[in-house]
Amino acid sequence: MSVAIRRTARYEMRRFLAYLGVGGLAFVMLYPLLWMLSASLTPGGLIGSAGLVPPRGVTLENYQEGWQGIGGVGFGRFFVNSLIVSGAAVVGNIVSCSLAAYAFARIDFKWRRLWFALALGSILLPAQVLIIPQYILFRSFGWINTYFPLIVPKFLAHDAFFVFLMVQFIRGIPRELDQAARIDGCGHFGIYARIILPLTMPALATTAAFTFITTWNDFFGPLIYLTRPTLFTVPIALRGFIDATTASSLGPLFAMSVLSLLPVLGFFLAFQRLLTQGIVSTGFR
Repeated sequence: MSVAIRRTARYEMRRFLAYLGVGGLAFVMLYPLLWMLSASLTPGGLIGSAGLVPPRGVTLENYQEGWQGIGGVGFGRFFVNSLIVSGAAVVGNIVSCSLAAYAFARIDFKWRRLWFALALGSILLPAQVLIIPQYILFRSFGWINTYFPLIVPKFLAHDAFFVFLMVQFIRGIPRELDQAARIDGCGHFGIYARIILPLTMPALATTAAFTFITTWNDFFGPLIYLTRPTLFTVPIALRGFIDATTASSLGPLFAMSVLSLLPVLGFFLAFQRLLTQGIVSTGFR
């Protein structure tokens, strides 16, 4: 009996130490976010002494000041702008990447492997290599100071990574379903809409989540193409709080940074199950 008790005690001790270690790592990972939340609730003059707890009580003045925005434009406008760009990018990537993936996975056309290899090769190109020719092209279209440079490429299967992800997922769907649909009179679009799309929801959710997060947090693209404050997205607007002559805007900066995390966090939590399923499923195909 004593041997069993000792084994149980050792097991409980190992489990306690494991939980303690995981909790410590989680605290290290979350510390910057917790500090930013505390700093957003700290008066501007005391930001330097902010810790996990506001040094002189909680205040919402940073949120009130930050919500007033910059350049006479309220911060709510920047949230709307980011939602427009991110929402359109999600729709564009889901539609275009799923269509391209269906073509590569299910349609036998000439040089299919070559075109697919070229599409994957584009992943290796740094975005900085393409920014100058893209800027010249979009300027010739008159798209500077519009959202078209940030949205239109998403409707052209611009993100080859998501095409690859969906191709891997579609290849795991039995072709017998396609043949049964053809017997019922479906063409390629019917198979795509009625068979492929419903069965690729995890991959679509993964694409939607990553597209939303990367587009919402994108700083470089809007910085290049947008110069009017009324068109700024959230990352560009946050940069506007930084002033080289004073530190008084750090409080509103932290406050609006906390608010800018909420849409990303909510989107991730809403699609967490499908996101995990999509990543795991595509990893074994």
